[in-house]
Amino acid sequence: MPNFSRRHASLALLAVLAACGKSGPTAPARGAMPQFKRYSGPPVTQVVVQKAERRMFLLNGQTVLRSYNFGLGNQPVGPKQFEGDGKTPEGLYYIDRFNPRSRYHLSVGISYPNERDVAYAAQFGRSAGSDIMFHGRGPEGNVFAPKNRDWTAGCLALTDQEIEDVYAMLQPGVPVMLYP
Repeated sequence: MPNFSRRHASLALLAVLAACGKSGPTAPARGAMPQFKRYSGPPVTQVVVQKAERRMFLLNGQTVLRSYNFGLGNQPVGPKQFEGDGKTPEGLYYIDRFNPRSRYHLSVGISYPNERDVAYAAQFGRSAGSDIMFHGRGPEGNVFAPKNRDWTAGCLALTDQEIEDVYAMLQPGVPVMLYP
């Protein structure tokens, strides 16, 4: 039995390192449409993320519409530089995609890596990584989040209910500013 437990933990850890936005076994069945929340309030004009405080703000101008706590990558201090470093980016990015079939319930992508990120990583012969998302917990988050708040491969993890709100409120092109 101990080997099974170690093997199960190892497989779960490998799954965490998989790209946040890819579909997986917890996604809805092909052809099934998930139920989406609707949002009819003021538009979100920017997202501000304070990594150190683990706080995200959805703003309309200077007005905070909603704020959320979140988990980060498993190496939360410092900006993302390379694929697999477990860090979350810092700087200005934009909402660029939505995944209704994410293995992490729902996910909203940001435009990482930008040209600067790619060029920096290339100086070292490395990849900058990709698929940085706001997403729900999914199966790995349900295992790791209660014990370790920062468990993703570099994404920002919310609860499934919170990502439903965020997914409904955001539009492509909204700027996302991630501060240390």
